[in-house]
Amino acid sequence: QVQLAESGGGLVQAGDSLRLSCAAAGRPWSGYGIGWFRQAPGKEREFVALISSSGSSTNYADSVKGRFTISRDNDVKMVYLQMNSLKPEDTAVYYCAQRIGSNYMSPDAYRYFGQGTQVTVSS
Repeated sequence: QVQLAESGGGLVQAGDSLRLSCAAAGRPWSGYGIGWFRQAPGKEREFVALISSSGSSTNYADSVKGRFTISRDNDVKMVYLQMNSLKPEDTAVYYCAQRIGSNYMSPDAYRYFGQGTQVTVSS
């Protein structure tokens, strides 16, 4: 089983940047894509970004395209989410998870969600 742990969240101002990290422990790691999701209070968990197992392919939600960049380092079992030009509407708890299903935008296609890291963007 894989354990995923998110870190790097915090309180920032609009326009600032943050880099989130997702650290993995256990197996299996190789051969699986990793996705980032976020959940704001009172809202459903929503897809943010996905990176393929090799890192050669990425997908983004329209709301973050051009501002967020997902990357991974398989040697150390880490996935990152670089978030630039943050907006108040980016405020949420961010989670990473391992993809196991076909609909990459649905949280049902993922497993091993971590505990999440809070990102708060003030205006």
